Amino acid sequence: MNRIKQKLQEDNKILSIYFSAGYPNLDDTVKIIQDLEKNGVDLIEIGLPFSDPLADGPTIQESSTAALKNGMNTSLLFEQLKDIRKTVSIPLILMGYFNPVLQYGVEEFCAQCEEIGIDGLILPDLPLDVYQEEYEDIFKKHGLINVFLITPQTSDERIKAIDDASEGFIYMVSSASTTGTKQGFGSEQSEYFDRIASMGLNNPQIVGFGISNAETFEQATQKAKGAIIGSAFIKHLTANGVDGIGDFVKQIR
Repeated sequence: MNRIKQKLQEDNKILSIYFSAGYPNLDDTVKIIQDLEKNGVDLIEIGLPFSDPLADGPTIQESSTAALKNGMNTSLLFEQLKDIRKTVSIPLILMGYFNPVLQYGVEEFCAQCEEIGIDGLILPDLPLDVYQEEYEDIFKKHGLINVFLITPQTSDERIKAIDDASEGFIYMVSSASTTGTKQGFGSEQSEYFDRIASMGLNNPQIVGFGISNAETFEQATQKAKGAIIGSAFIKHLTANGVDGIGDFVKQIR
């Protein structure tokens, strides 16, 4: 069974951490992944840096730009991760924009993911219908789960279509704005969380955007299976480097 599906069957709430590969330093990627697992993180989203990250807030944009300047690219990331399954057993997802995947070659990209032991992809700008028509067979052939995003503006009809097409979890964007740390969730988000919970979807939801501490993690996971922290973790890396990852995780739960 795919590691994402196995993890989702566990009783606990899922803590997922996102970071940009190659940041703060080019060779930090593997150490960050290993330290996150050692400190009890359930799932890791490895950001594939891209030169035009439209949906990302300033913190992730800056880390992505810095990673590119450090020399990070798709081929180097695959090289860095080639032995990751010798030391890491939790689910690993690559998250990024579709353009680098297309440039690399979708079939070859997915084959590399399978060889390394990547469990899924999050490609926010790959539309559902294009995925289903052109790429679903390739992803499935290589054992990759494609994770789709929903926002407060996504219609019930589209959410159901995404649920039908999903095999792991649905990435539930907490607001329609770009990523970044926010001070708790307001009534609009609470209504959204309630609305999705009441839909009886087949796939669990993991909330992203605006989770930065124990309070927002708790709020986000009252109805959802888990939550994703990105910007707050990257800020921690900016301030502390790769030391003190355990201290960051302990602040969350």
